[in-house]
Order: sequence, then structure tokens, then C-alpha cells
Amino acid sequence: MVRDGYYYALASMAVALLLGWLALPLLAVVPLLLGAFCLWFFRDPERQIPSDPGAIVSPADGKVTDVSPTQVNGQACTRISIFLNVFNVHVNRSPIAGEVTDVIYKRGKFGNAMGTVSSEENEQNSIAVSGESGTVVFKQIAGLIARRIICNIRVGDTVARGERIGLIKFGSRVDVLFASNAEVRVKVGDQVVGGESILALSPVHAPVSTGAQAAVAQ
Repeated sequence: MVRDGYYYALASMAVALLLGWLALPLLAVVPLLLGAFCLWFFRDPERQIPSDPGAIVSPADGKVTDVSPTQVNGQACTRISIFLNVFNVHVNRSPIAGEVTDVIYKRGKFGNAMGTVSSEENEQNSIAVSGESGTVVFKQIAGLIARRIICNIRVGDTVARGERIGLIKFGSRVDVLFASNAEVRVKVGDQVVGGESILALSPVHAPVSTGAQAAVAQ
């Protein structure tokens, strides 16, 4: 359980107790149900992390909405987009093991996270990790309901594949960008599980230079 869930649940219970004290027990049912939903929403189950060399795992639970080639600063790469609805687990995990080389927060809109422009226009947090799969960038992107992105790692931190790195509160989207020579293992419409589902298998090699890392991360 993510501790934020307890805060929301306690606040809802306090409202329910107040309504009960005011002799409005029927109205107290609403905040009680809301508190129960928050406890369920902020669940944080354990996951079986794959050990396959070069595996790039999903950073979130959700539905794959886009698998497409793209370019970042002239470098060919693949982008996989995953949409999280309010019923998905919203804890985010690192897609690979390695060193965090960049964390860039960007203010923006709160448009529909499934829209193609949300990857550029919505509020987001971009994280680059360099490891055996080269540099993989994943973006925490806010949606219509999401209003707060939480990231618990900083540049220089070392993370394990599938390690918890933060969450996006309520509906949202995650984009994963990696080198185009990786073998994609998912397709549009697939349901993926954060930390468990393999999105792609990348050739294993030493971490790339700092200049290349920065080019992909921006």
C-alpha cells in the first residue's frame, strides 16, 4: 500500500465521522466508500521481475496504446505508450537496471492522456536510465484526472529492473523510449503489468556515453 492511500482514507473517514456526529448517517456512506476506494486504488502488490538479459519491462500497469518508430534529436528509437485507467495499479517501476542519468520535470496541460499530443503537451516527468540495454527513457505523463506526479529518484541513483520509482495519481500515461534495434514483444491493445511484462529485448552492451544519454533523454 502506498502511504498516500492512508492519508486519503483517513481524511474520508474524518468526514464520515463528522457527518455521523451531525446525525446524517446516510450521507456518511459516501465518504466511507470514497475512503475504501482510495485504499484499493493505492495498492502496491509485489511483482515477479524477469531476469532475461536485455529485458525492458513495463514501468506501469495498463493498456498498450501505441508502438511506433520515432526520432529523438536525430536518433532512431521506438516508443511504446501505456494508458493507465483508474482501475490500474498506479505505482511506477524502472524498466531496466542501471544509473539514473536524467530526471526532467515539465509543466504542461492536463489533456486526455490517450491523445497523441499528450506526450509533448501534458505535464510530465522524464527519466533516463543507462544500463545493459543502453539508455531507456520513460515519461510519467499526467492525464485528465491526474494532478500530481511523484518521482522518488534523482540523478546518480542506481535502480534495479522493476524497482519502484514513484507513481502518478489517478488516470495517466507512461511512454517508454528505447533504441530501435530492440526486439519489441508487445502490440497495441495488449494489457501489461508493471515490473513483470517484457516490452522489448535489447542487445546487451555497456552503458553509452553521457552525450548519447542526454540526446535520448531530451
